[in-house]
Amino acid sequence: MNVLIAGAGPTGLTLGIELARRGIAVRVIDKATEFFNGSRGDGLQPRTLEVFEDLGVLDEVLAQSLPIPLMKIVISGQPFGERRMADPVEPTPDIPYPNARMLGQSRTEQILRDKLAEYGVSVELNTAITGFTQTAREVTAELSTGETLTIDYLVGADGGKSFVRKHLGIAFEGTTDESIRTLLGDVAADGLDHEYGYWFASKDNPMAGIAMTPLSGGDQFQFGAPLDGDDADTSLEGLQALVDKYAGPGTAKLRDLTWSTVWRPNVRLAAKFRVGRVFIAGDAAHVHPPTGGQGLNTGVQDAYNLGWKLADGREEVLATYETERRTNAERVLGISEDLMQKHVDGDESALERGENTRQLDVSYRDPSDTRPLTSGDRAPDAPLVDAEGNKVRLFELFRGPHETLLRFSPTTAPTHPHSVDITSPEAFAIYHAQPGDEILIRPDGYLA
Repeated sequence: MNVLIAGAGPTGLTLGIELARRGIAVRVIDKATEFFNGSRGDGLQPRTLEVFEDLGVLDEVLAQSLPIPLMKIVISGQPFGERRMADPVEPTPDIPYPNARMLGQSRTEQILRDKLAEYGVSVELNTAITGFTQTAREVTAELSTGETLTIDYLVGADGGKSFVRKHLGIAFEGTTDESIRTLLGDVAADGLDHEYGYWFASKDNPMAGIAMTPLSGGDQFQFGAPLDGDDADTSLEGLQALVDKYAGPGTAKLRDLTWSTVWRPNVRLAAKFRVGRVFIAGDAAHVHPPTGGQGLNTGVQDAYNLGWKLADGREEVLATYETERRTNAERVLGISEDLMQKHVDGDESALERGENTRQLDVSYRDPSDTRPLTSGDRAPDAPLVDAEGNKVRLFELFRGPHETLLRFSPTTAPTHPHSVDITSPEAFAIYHAQPGDEILIRPDGYLA
């Protein structure tokens, strides 16, 4: 089998790793001439951290990232208190990584590219897909390099303006709100303590202000400020003028601007996630406002869901990708939209991230099934002791491209190639299991 992935952002890279570690021949192409250098999607949710543990990149992500910072609120030049978007939560046996982390998107992508390279796959820059056709057995794709190749599957992870989605004729339903415009950028700021984030605003409209969020790996902040007029100055001088307006002249001296853009609320969901042997994922399938930090994470989950299904290849398995992921994307878009509206309405709770943004509650279960843990639910972690008396975790045993059969106090010899015999009372409780129960865990960590 061979697969072509158009787009080398977090979604395309995650899918590339998922396929490569299963021995699938994969190529990852991107039309860009150089790798993106900026923070953009900088929030990594707890469920994404669990995926990254499985992919073998979590240690590097944790080493390079920051916890959600404490934000200093400054209103009309006066300190107004401190708050976090989410309070830290202690790990539990079933949720080992309960807190989001902050890591600029370009750094996340570099970590994923390095892991992909360990499987002998490098991203092919300056290579765009320019056309494709498909039959019931194969896809023929044309590249901007002049190459024509035949592949088993094509995946468009090529962003909100996806060529793959447009070529398939899939409607991208939703809205773009031109009335709300925000200037985003990565910049250093002398005069601000990099250990903190900042919210600068005026007392007459405290919810309209500048956010400065520290980025790891240096002294830069991610900068976000509302734009009032039609024109937007994305230069260092333009950002400095906005800081002076909201924070007061002399509060911070900006320097080393490395990335800036004008953002507009763009909320869209593709009508389909698949046509025949061609799939779309990530921003090609759904675009989110930044509120709640859901976009990048949802794309990673798309790839994690799709990878093992492509490797499996059975139609009944492939058919579940759209069913599971489009339903989830629609739900997550609702969360992001609700937070965006609260921000527009001046509701201070828009600055907070609730339990439903962690993506730990993503489930593919039948809505009519009311059992506490059932098919389609995320398989929780649990502590165990192996035959040699060593402490291990279920997530360590799940790690890899295989499915896992959990056997609770079994009385027969195992026949599954990846079975785990469980006697731990804590695991029994977490899984609501009885002696003799067997639970199959899918390769993406959900109950089968």
